[in-house]
Amino acid sequence: MIRLAVSDLDGTLLTPERRLPENTFEIIRKLKEKGIVFGAASGRQLQNLIDFFAPVADDIVIIAENGGLGWMRGELLFCNAVPPEKVEKTLQAVHGSEGLFPLLCAPDCAYYEDLKQPFESYVNASYTHTAQADLRTVAKSVPICKIAVYDALGAEKNGIRVLPELLPDLRVIQSGMDWLDVSEKSVNKGAALSVVLKKLGISPDECMAFGDHMNDFEMLQACGHPRVPENAFYKMKEAFPHTIPSNKDYGVVRTLESLL
Repeated sequence: MIRLAVSDLDGTLLTPERRLPENTFEIIRKLKEKGIVFGAASGRQLQNLIDFFAPVADDIVIIAENGGLGWMRGELLFCNAVPPEKVEKTLQAVHGSEGLFPLLCAPDCAYYEDLKQPFESYVNASYTHTAQADLRTVAKSVPICKIAVYDALGAEKNGIRVLPELLPDLRVIQSGMDWLDVSEKSVNKGAALSVVLKKLGISPDECMAFGDHMNDFEMLQACGHPRVPENAFYKMKEAFPHTIPSNKDYGVVRTLESLL
């Protein structure tokens, strides 16, 4: 029996227009009635996700910043901060590489420095709580759980080939076509999901998880019932052959409905 269902958002639960299917909140409430907890696991910031799921926020689990933060029923479960010296090293690597723009993700705010387009527009479209600031100053005074990196040249062709070699003591993962995430080696959605499972007293075999890209890989490994939408990144479909309809065809909500 499934007792926890966790889904990535962009490219998975959300439509191609980045919207929740209309009946999502209704399904989450029905899942709760049946004893199934819903979880949202995303690279987005915590406050953005709380706002996004406001009608049901008190009933769900949130894994934010690709595993950097965990939240449930108003309680911050964990915050895996990157040491300031590693944040500084990451900023040096990003600024020294072509086409890359850094964003420092703290529990309550995302900080950026560069105002170039389309970077600034993408930041404000994806993050609801942002501030322009000197990033080196921020890194010394605020806990940073993730460094998001926008790649104007395309992450698969550029950043993912450059940053891992420059930052061998950190985890560098492609989180979208134009984005990469840098965090502590141990931080990922899978490790965060394991903490949540232990907190709720739920086994991996009682958990279903949905994801479309490589930042979801460990999360799908950590659950007993991994699912990928038809539109998923090809490496995810190779690793997890159990596919569901695409996000355009509401694959996640249709699968959740089948649990009711």
